[in-house]
Amino acid sequence: MGAMTGTRMVPLGFGTYVRADRIVALDPLRGADRGEGRRTRVWVDGIAEPLVASRTERTILHDMGEEAVVGPPLLDEALDLAARLSDAVDAGRVDLHDLGRRARRLLASTTGPVPDDE
Repeated sequence: MGAMTGTRMVPLGFGTYVRADRIVALDPLRGADRGEGRRTRVWVDGIAEPLVASRTERTILHDMGEEAVVGPPLLDEALDLAARLSDAVDAGRVDLHDLGRRARRLLASTTGPVPDDE
């Protein structure tokens, strides 16, 4: 990861923040380990066990200032939306109103205004 300047704080979710320059590794959770807000293991210098973040590794990298590594944040939003939908379907609780709102916002940020069908 690139060199950091300053002491940028990176939100991991669940009210937890760490200094960007102390994050040494990110590991996306997969399979049964992932879900219900669990997205990424974050290894932090000085902490023996990894922290579990509710944010994707791409979003964390973006917040660390590593935009060149992860690409545009729009992709992160689309992936997060897909992950939330998948988790909600698995749990048997899909909020179509929220899904529609998020999809309209994502589309609007790429193509211009999308009619509000609420």
